[in-house]
Amino acid sequence: MAATKYIFILAIAATLVHSSLATDFVVGDDKGWTINFDYQAWAQGKDFHVGDKLVFKYPEGAHNVLRVNGTGFQECAAPEGTEALSSGNDEIILATPGRKWYICGVSRHCVDGKQKLAITVELPQTPVSPASAPSPTSAARGRFAPTFWWMVAVSGILMMVRV
Repeated sequence: MAATKYIFILAIAATLVHSSLATDFVVGDDKGWTINFDYQAWAQGKDFHVGDKLVFKYPEGAHNVLRVNGTGFQECAAPEGTEALSSGNDEIILATPGRKWYICGVSRHCVDGKQKLAITVELPQTPVSPASAPSPTSAARGRFAPTFWWMVAVSGILMMVRV
């Protein structure tokens, strides 16, 4: 019984740590995923990390989201068999680091409407050492070092063990 209680507490703590580190980015902010919007300007200055989420919001049926490679991005063309996301509220979890490219495959939205996004995804942030100050980028993201959350979780568990 006690072991089950501690496993449950650890599961909750792990969930809190993961969710506190990830950031959800609504692509285009209040404009959403649409034509005639500068997505490169929107992405500039944002730090995308593994575990973050891109949310593409648009009226269902008006657009779609296709993940492509660099060539597909430049040519506004998805490889044969690429599955389009088309719910109007598409969420993509950034699972790996590196360059990521997304286009709209409806009509000529990518070519004429510049409806395309390229980002670079970085590895998750590492804990900040006491000797170094946090960068303005990490402060702007509103993230705490992962070590902080683990300390909170372990402290909570230890307090419950004493009870």
